[in-house]
Amino acid sequence: MAGAAIFDVDGTLTDTNHLHVVAWWEAFRQAGHTVPMPDIHRAVGLGSGDLIEWLLGSDRDRDQDSAISSAHKVLYGTYFDRLPAFEGAGDLLRTLAENGWRVVLATSASGSELTALRRAVDADEAIRATASSDDVDEGKPSPEPVRLALELAGADAGQAVFVGDTVWDMEAASRAGVRTVALLSGGIPRADLVRAGADVVFQDVAELLARLDESPFGSPPV
Repeated sequence: MAGAAIFDVDGTLTDTNHLHVVAWWEAFRQAGHTVPMPDIHRAVGLGSGDLIEWLLGSDRDRDQDSAISSAHKVLYGTYFDRLPAFEGAGDLLRTLAENGWRVVLATSASGSELTALRRAVDADEAIRATASSDDVDEGKPSPEPVRLALELAGADAGQAVFVGDTVWDMEAASRAGVRTVALLSGGIPRADLVRAGADVVFQDVAELLARLDESPFGSPPV
């Protein structure tokens, strides 16, 4: 089987985590909730429903969930024409594809948001497939998105590497039995990422690309 290089997008390939924080903060504010931004930051990477539950609790007024999620989508959508990719993001994906890795995205984004993110990364020729929130019943930290990415890549867990920036990424990949590379570019502390299952940690995609031979991508996929 071929090797799979599975990537989260927000905070990993694109510098968008804090845009999500601001959009979620305003969406909560419009619904009458004061949610500290550091708390929202730690929840970024969860699907919308899980993020709302994580921050507001199970005893919240669930009738607000749809309005809060919709408000976040509208607010975040105002950035779609200028979402920033991290330096080296596209080059990393192209290099891995050229080295024989099957690149798959595993992200909670979908629809027009995912289209905008892919446009920002500008490496569609290197991306074999995408496992989005529309394709799974449960998002990260469930292993389901990672397992779907493996299926799309035609790879087994032992021949795959997952790259992400949140504890949810590390937990999902670890539960799927996949090696993990954590990046600090999403703003989550190194210790939290290691505790969640990160095998190795780099600053960002640019450092990972520069030190590719020292990473789990250093050996060509089988």
